[in-house]
Amino acid sequence: MNEISTEGSKDAKGASTLAPRILELVASGQASSRAELAGLLGAAASTVSLAVSRLVERGLIAEEGTQASTGGRPRKVLRLGGTDEFAVAADLGGRHARVGVVLPGGGVAGVSTVPFAIDEGPEAALPRLAETLQALAEDHGPGLRGVGLSLPGPVDVVSGSVVMPARMPGWNRFPIISWLQDRFGVPAAADNDANCMAVGEHTVRPAEHRQSIMVKIGSAIGAGVIVDGRLFRGATGAAGEITHIRVVGGAETPCSCGNTGCLETVASGAALVRILRERGAHVDRLEDVVRLAGHGDPEATRAVRKAGDYLGQVLAANVNFFNPDAVYLGGILSTLEPFVAAVRSQLYESCHPLVTEHLTIERVSLSADAGLVGAGQFALQRALADALRQVGRTDLASGHLPSPASPASPATPGPRTP
Repeated sequence: MNEISTEGSKDAKGASTLAPRILELVASGQASSRAELAGLLGAAASTVSLAVSRLVERGLIAEEGTQASTGGRPRKVLRLGGTDEFAVAADLGGRHARVGVVLPGGGVAGVSTVPFAIDEGPEAALPRLAETLQALAEDHGPGLRGVGLSLPGPVDVVSGSVVMPARMPGWNRFPIISWLQDRFGVPAAADNDANCMAVGEHTVRPAEHRQSIMVKIGSAIGAGVIVDGRLFRGATGAAGEITHIRVVGGAETPCSCGNTGCLETVASGAALVRILRERGAHVDRLEDVVRLAGHGDPEATRAVRKAGDYLGQVLAANVNFFNPDAVYLGGILSTLEPFVAAVRSQLYESCHPLVTEHLTIERVSLSADAGLVGAGQFALQRALADALRQVGRTDLASGHLPSPASPASPATPGPRTP
């Protein structure tokens, strides 16, 4: 009896010590089952199971459904937060915003597109957006844990602001995250649209796809990189910055970065509008280009295919170097088959056969919701990080974990005026 008691005590202590790391692995998408956690942590299955059970009891993670197993019983799937928790999020564009409720695991509800004038600046635009998000949260019920934004510009995630955005006048260094947290009283998160799309798509993809490149192709071009199931930011947060790689064919066309001949000058939506105008086409914005190409206009189709070829050239070097499981294409240009076919063709032509043997190259499965889902997942992870800080060693030693209704993540926060 004494021996059994000692083993149980060891399991309890080990479970308490592992709890923070388990939360991090589940939050980042690196593990979605008890077996995967045990493998990554090198811990006994019984210890991991005890820690997971405690976290589930406290609502910090949820266990639901099943996933295929290599043998034995099907595994339960671990997700962030309790089953009743959610975030509200928005994916911002120049004239519209995609808004909705984001659930742990990538589900969405109440999604719609609303007017949003980004050129009015944050002081005018954010309060109206906040009212929309607040209404979404109230309609969905109790359980709001965070607010997330996907932004069309470079984001300093430490300060919570955009930095020198080319298409967001008046937003430079505005404290977006602080503003949202003051308004809603819950953790907030913001990141650039490509990173949000990468995280959103990764959330709903097969667990074995742990290395991927997400490319958003709209008026501008951006990329997000997932390494070992986690967003890779690089040393200064600029990982995935492919838009300013110089390409053959760019010639001396000036780029917004100050150089010439960058990928942006020949393959972005803005470039396609300029190129087709120079050829006499009546286009005012990217949607006009997509409409013409969708209707089979020869000049527009040729330009779109060439843009896809240029993007494929740049991606080929990155794919050869990185050897990802998948390349996902998002943004409005990814809806055009000639564009996607040109990217795919260039990758198969330019990459080593070992790199492309099992490479997935396709459009995002979440379509227009990828950025929205990613922004919501960032917000839920931020809320979880706050909860993690409450999991102190003293509490862990006694087996006590914070309730999701603790001050770190209030169950039914009331919105505050800025």
